[in-house]
Amino acid sequence: NGRVANNLASEHEVVEFYKRNGIKRMRIYDPNHATLHALRGSDIELILDVLNSDLQALASDASAATRWVQRNVRHYCPDVKFRYIAVGNEVDPNKVEMAQFTWYVFPAMQHIYNAIAAAGFQNQIKVSTATYSGLLGNSYPPSQGSFRENVRPFIHPIIGFLVNHMAPLLANIYPYFAYLGEMRKNTPYIQLPYALL
Repeated sequence: NGRVANNLASEHEVVEFYKRNGIKRMRIYDPNHATLHALRGSDIELILDVLNSDLQALASDASAATRWVQRNVRHYCPDVKFRYIAVGNEVDPNKVEMAQFTWYVFPAMQHIYNAIAAAGFQNQIKVSTATYSGLLGNSYPPSQGSFRENVRPFIHPIIGFLVNHMAPLLANIYPYFAYLGEMRKNTPYIQLPYALL
């Protein structure tokens, strides 16, 4: 549910569009209360993001995480079908604008998980983070993907947390951009079917 545009449909109209077209899942990149209200009773499964700008507060204060969960999750349960909480989006220790958030992701995930568990939702709402292929040293073919050596201290505790809580690592995948980059180099190593995933 992107809102970076003009002349947008209302939150209610978007939810109705999803229902009319059989779209069963949605992701919102921040806890927008108008969207959460529109989702009540819709049966649409939701990924709700924690803003990167909120990570430091949630990592350093468990009570802040409890308040975040109360305000943005518990207040809407069970009417909204939360599936995942994505704690941070595309945090990358190698990007200047993202490096400041690096060491907050894992403790913020722990605090959000503890708040979800305290609310009794740990079996229905999984806590994760959303990453992207920029953290990979090798990304093609996908079966040979591996994290770059210099991001492993950041990502390994997160992976351990996800394994312990049987949650997936969420990934923003942009195969078309990989394909386009290869086409610009005139070396079509990546085939079009991969880009159309």
